[in-house]
Amino acid sequence: MAVMGPESVTLPADATVWEVAASVNDPEIPVLSIADLGILREAAVEPDGTAVVVITPTYSGCPAMDTITADVTAALRHAGHEKVRIETVLHPAWTTDWMTDQGKAKLREYGIAPPTGKAALGPVRVGLSVKCPRCDSPNTREMTRFGSTACKALYQCRSCLEPFDHFKVH
Repeated sequence: MAVMGPESVTLPADATVWEVAASVNDPEIPVLSIADLGILREAAVEPDGTAVVVITPTYSGCPAMDTITADVTAALRHAGHEKVRIETVLHPAWTTDWMTDQGKAKLREYGIAPPTGKAALGPVRVGLSVKCPRCDSPNTREMTRFGSTACKALYQCRSCLEPFDHFKVH
């Protein structure tokens, strides 16, 4: 099984498994599907009929993974797959580079500043500002490195004074 992403699905059964899994939303950010978030990595049907989905958490120990596993399993069973296996893979580590552009737009519309730039491969670039998702002002400040979840930081806009989450680049 080596199906990576929807563009590489060639068999109709594999495509169906991908589509069903991709319809599952992240429990912490319900406007994003697990495909938008980039944690849905592979989908296929094995010769014995087992639907297999591979997911990678946004970070090791992410508490949402149990819920995501249960939701994907339930969605696949509802779609008629009696045998389901969900595999969690930690390598390569998830990166915000795997998020879809559509997912980043959904984050912004939801009020969470999406990640900007690409994950570092070497020296880490220092970000100068995070734009407010409400008023687009770059005049913001980080209030705390960890927001409502470990993958987000809490910011406040100095222009409109609203607090907001920023999905960290990693």
